[in-house]
Amino acid sequence: MPSIPETMTVVAIDGKGGPDVLRARSQAVPVAGATQVLVKVDAAGVNRPDVLQRMGLYPAPKGHNELPGLEIAGTVVAVGSDVTRFEAGQRVMALVNGGGYAEYCVADEGTTLHVPEGLSIIEAAGLPETFFTVWHNVFERGQLKADEWLLVHGGTSGIGVTAIQLAKAFGARVITTTGSDAKCEAARKLGADRAVNYRTEDFLDAVKAETGGRGVDVILDMVGGDYIEKNIRALADDGRLVYIGFQSGSKAEIDFMRVMLKRLTITGSTLRIRPADVKAHIARKVEAEILPLLAAGDVKVPIDSTFPLARAADAHRRIEEGTHIGKIILTTG
Repeated sequence: MPSIPETMTVVAIDGKGGPDVLRARSQAVPVAGATQVLVKVDAAGVNRPDVLQRMGLYPAPKGHNELPGLEIAGTVVAVGSDVTRFEAGQRVMALVNGGGYAEYCVADEGTTLHVPEGLSIIEAAGLPETFFTVWHNVFERGQLKADEWLLVHGGTSGIGVTAIQLAKAFGARVITTTGSDAKCEAARKLGADRAVNYRTEDFLDAVKAETGGRGVDVILDMVGGDYIEKNIRALADDGRLVYIGFQSGSKAEIDFMRVMLKRLTITGSTLRIRPADVKAHIARKVEAEILPLLAAGDVKVPIDSTFPLARAADAHRRIEEGTHIGKIILTTG
């Protein structure tokens, strides 16, 4: 293995505001703790939480790395004294507590996964944040089962393309919302049974028509705002509404009588602040349930675009445009 340098290039958040507050700088290469691996980063995923952190709306939790970047892929170059699952030279991908926008990053052993054969390092970098999030929220919190209906908003986002594919892989039926006819077509190609252009159609009407008036069993939403009340109306009896974000706001006036009469469950989660053992549990489920699907080619990690690390600001502009389909990735090579 090549020697580990003392310093590395990172992209830090200098203040708060637009993409231009992302600045490259040099800092010391981190050292792996007893239960951590040090990864030479080849690629890192760009996610909505990175954008919110840059804007000052989602600060790193206490004890977390303040550099942006929550998912990485690359090569292990050093391991902590208590690490047993990995060794130097192995290709890995990991959910990290910040620090992904860098040439080197430490990752907890529990949230690090081997990259399966057939998956490129670029694709691997776009997997942990979205696949961990979808598995936990759709299948653990939302309890989606075969033959049930899932409504996923933002169907061509990183979360959306993952949710569509996994729901179909496990035998569910999917309705999704997107912002253009082209995105609707992309969602259908990924397996969506019905794609709704929310600019020209009402998703509640589409849900009722597609399900014969019954409604859907699970909704995965990151929009909030005026979708909240409509989501409740779109659910079938005993339906589950799962929140992972509120791009249009987290407050709404809702009729809880409808929640009671339909026996609905409203839940949600944010992954970043969860304890290490919870994240490790999710990692093991992804390893067992999803990596075989990826290795077989039954599920993919659609990549929208890649940008060099130095152009992280352009990557953020791309995600803010809202026209991307799939994951946006930074590369260090």
